[in-house]
Amino acid sequence: MGGVLYNSSGLPTFTLTGLPGLENSQHWLFLLLGTLYIVSIVGNALILFIVKEEQSLHQPMYYFLSLLSVNDLGVSFSTLPTVLATFCFHLRKISFDSCMAQMFFIHFFSFMESGVLLVMSFDRYVAICNPLHYTTTLRDSRVVCMSLGVVTRSFCVVFPLPLLLKRLSFCKANVLSHAYCLHPDLIHLPCGDITINNIFGLFIVISTFGLDSALILFSYVLILSSVFAIASREERLKTLNTCVSHLCTVIIFYIPMVGVSMTARYGRHVPRFVHTVLSLIYLFVPPMLNPVIYSIKTKEIRRRLGRMLVGNKF
Repeated sequence: MGGVLYNSSGLPTFTLTGLPGLENSQHWLFLLLGTLYIVSIVGNALILFIVKEEQSLHQPMYYFLSLLSVNDLGVSFSTLPTVLATFCFHLRKISFDSCMAQMFFIHFFSFMESGVLLVMSFDRYVAICNPLHYTTTLRDSRVVCMSLGVVTRSFCVVFPLPLLLKRLSFCKANVLSHAYCLHPDLIHLPCGDITINNIFGLFIVISTFGLDSALILFSYVLILSSVFAIASREERLKTLNTCVSHLCTVIIFYIPMVGVSMTARYGRHVPRFVHTVLSLIYLFVPPMLNPVIYSIKTKEIRRRLGRMLVGNKF
């Protein structure tokens, strides 16, 4: 069947790829990616540890930050096995079921991150526009419900993707564009009618990324209108400064995501390495930079890190 490899269950296997044209430099690439993994995993683990240990951080903003760190760890561990296999051990074959599982977790954590950024923007909106009711609006039970809502929504929108792909027949050379399985990559491989897959894929992108980004933008419009009503320039800057970390996190998540989506849908003639580089930025940069941003901008986290570095107290 046109060079397609099948396993004993009759399902196709897929071939992972590294960076096109840099096959002889794969070990150096893994060294770079390995460094990004280490920074991401250690950084997010430290954020979780500090929020747990530092009593002053036991408030909604940092509970959501902890959820973001858990999500970023999930992204890193979702891609790690196949990136390690591709770049370090040159093992490029992946079974259908393993590929579907990896695709599920990568997209689950991507949609979850979008939801976490949305609830974090709501936290900033309440803190700035309605500060007197902050503790009653964002009490612990409501924070838990919002977090569970984000997780549940992500699961519900991603769960059908592997099932919709499994019903299709694969008759092409199943070579993927990345060292991991992504739905926009996989959707071009089947020989059957993929109309339902395309419609559902577009629906979940609009109803998650599209809706979340619109609501985040709307929350910042309300925040800015409230901030500009403050008479003191110093107070305005001080208030806006509490949003800088979240704004940076939103930017480094959504810009690469838009780039990946646009090239996947409209970049058929774009060189393959562009797709690969954009997906690497999308999956590696936010988990690495998020803990760095919050460590720099949060005084309590900086202080605790300083004490840990000098060996004073863990």
